[in-house]
This record gives sequence, structure tokens and C-alpha cells, in this order.
Amino acid sequence: MMRAHLRIARPVHALERTAAMYCQGLGLREIGRFEDHEGFDGIMLGAAGAGYHFEFTHCRAHPVRPQPTAEDLVVLYLPDPAEWSAACARMLDAGFREVESFNPYWQRQGRTFEDPDGYRTVLQNAGWMA
Repeated sequence: MMRAHLRIARPVHALERTAAMYCQGLGLREIGRFEDHEGFDGIMLGAAGAGYHFEFTHCRAHPVRPQPTAEDLVVLYLPDPAEWSAACARMLDAGFREVESFNPYWQRQGRTFEDPDGYRTVLQNAGWMA
């Protein structure tokens, strides 16, 4: 049986800046790129063995203005306290801005970071239980 994979696709204002921030902050690497594919440029970032990757795009002809809300979140669960603390520091060093979560639940065991386009990532110091 084929394992599912998740792509998180987001339009951004500055592809290279966004890619650099997510690579540094989340420890991702570039896994793909395309230019002028039917008017779109894009960069895909992922991590070895992860069941997800990000795709950031920019439309040359009709740029899409990012419009995330305070509740549009990507949540990453990091149960090890040392790993979580190091990841939070990397997010700040990469240029993400720490913000208060709209939903107070995410403040209890996590920290919320926002990129220049307003997209939010929560680093949750907990394990995920299905």
C-alpha cells in the first residue's frame, strides 16, 4: 500500500526569502523547483522521511496576495524539550516573528511563529497521539 504524502502549498511574495527562512527555521531542504510553469515559479522544501513538504509559489502574471487568518496553522509536534527549544531558537534566528496564538490552546505547550506573509507555524512541545 502506498503511503500518503501531504503537500502544503502557499503563495508568497518572495520565494527565495521564504525558502531560506523555512530551511533555516524548520531544518528543511530544497527538494524541487520550477520556473515559469504556466506563469508560476515555485520552490518545494521537505525533510528526509517526512510525510509532508511545503510548496511556495509566485505567479508572474497575476501575483496572488497571501491572505492567511490567525487560525490557518501548520502545527509540528516536537516531544523532546531540548529539540523543541532549539527549533524555537532557529525560527527566531531565521526571521520568523513570535506571535500570540489566536487560540490559547497553542500557548500552553507551544509557541507560534509567523512569516512575513502572515503564515503561522506552531511548534508544539508534545507528542502527537492519533
